[in-house]
Amino acid sequence: MTAIPGDDDRGEISAAEWQVRVDLAACYRLIALYGWDDLVFNHISARVPDSPEEAPHFLVNAYGLMFDEITASNLIKVDQQSMPVEETLALANGPGFFIHSAIHMGRPDVQCVLDVHTTDGVAVSGQREGLLPLSQQAIIALASIAYHDYEGIPIDDAGITANIAEGPRLVRDLGNCNNLIMRNHGLLTVGQSVAAAFLAMFNLQRACEIQIKMQSAQSAQSQSLRIIDSRIIENVVANLDKVIESVAGQIAWPALLRKLDRIDPGYRK
Repeated sequence: MTAIPGDDDRGEISAAEWQVRVDLAACYRLIALYGWDDLVFNHISARVPDSPEEAPHFLVNAYGLMFDEITASNLIKVDQQSMPVEETLALANGPGFFIHSAIHMGRPDVQCVLDVHTTDGVAVSGQREGLLPLSQQAIIALASIAYHDYEGIPIDDAGITANIAEGPRLVRDLGNCNNLIMRNHGLLTVGQSVAAAFLAMFNLQRACEIQIKMQSAQSAQSQSLRIIDSRIIENVVANLDKVIESVAGQIAWPALLRKLDRIDPGYRK
């Protein structure tokens, strides 16, 4: 059983860390709200902004909590080996966090790593050609996308070791991209903020949903799909970072927080 730390207990948490905690808890609640959670098995992590650069700390969910139970105060602070750095009775999902830890250490520009196992995301991840340029959402994702082949499930000591070894290969495959399709597994996004990682996931997930619906209609109606010209994607690449960061931080994210404050404000505790 996972013990939940007391709400509203900030202790010695800095203002900068508390803001990241609030944003990360909101992200968990939004993932649950949109139905992208997978019981308690996927997670989101964020770098603690004022932790040592040579040995950074990260915030993750307590393993066993549903995403709509996550609050700013019950997030766990861990090191890169997923070991808690403060006294807590809660546990982190160690094997699952190794993927996140590898990305955080390999990409110091990334504050947030988010992965989901949605039905449409996994369906696209299992297609040989992956994400197709079929929609505006798709071309935004395709402007910064990478793929990583499936390497199995970490279910025992040998599997956990294999999962650790997978980390460098995953970082290599991600490169400087913001979107990663993990073959036969799901979707992963990164961002320089929690807001940016969430907005990237919202867009990538929506692109996958559209692709599956288009392909279903194509099969039913024997119609061919219209592919977007690659030159349009090249134009998106040139302006992607500026658009994503500004839209995420200044427009979409505050609106999403207002939505949560109306229907599910407990994330701020």
